[in-house]
Amino acid sequence: MTDRLGYRGYIGSRNYQGQRAPQHVQNLVIRDFCQRNNFQYLLSATEYAMPGSYVMLEEVLRELPNINGIVLYSAFMLPDEADRRHALYNKVLAAGASLHGAVENLSINDASSVQRIEDVLNINALMLKNTPVVLPIDDTNIF
Repeated sequence: MTDRLGYRGYIGSRNYQGQRAPQHVQNLVIRDFCQRNNFQYLLSATEYAMPGSYVMLEEVLRELPNINGIVLYSAFMLPDEADRRHALYNKVLAAGASLHGAVENLSINDASSVQRIEDVLNINALMLKNTPVVLPIDDTNIF
């Protein structure tokens, strides 16, 4: 491998699959992931808050010739559309880089590892689709 700089973090400022973590927590999780895997951590790019925005992720993809890979806070930050995700995976792998979801401890290092992340994303989507919404009980007027 060439003299690449390290692994760029990728964090967000919106909900992903109904979950949200403060940006400083997202960076701590990425930093810990990088330390455990002996990766040189590069400061994170922060995605815009608008739903469906991947402007900063596209910027990080343009960095691939100079970095070893991308560490997402969560694999659930990937685009919802499967075609868009697969295009992203192909760009990463074609550049000889890797993609990681820190929270899930999942990595894409080669074509065979793509299916594992896809399985997790698809199972989660299926579970969310089939899970009824439960509203909290208002117990303030019980007595």
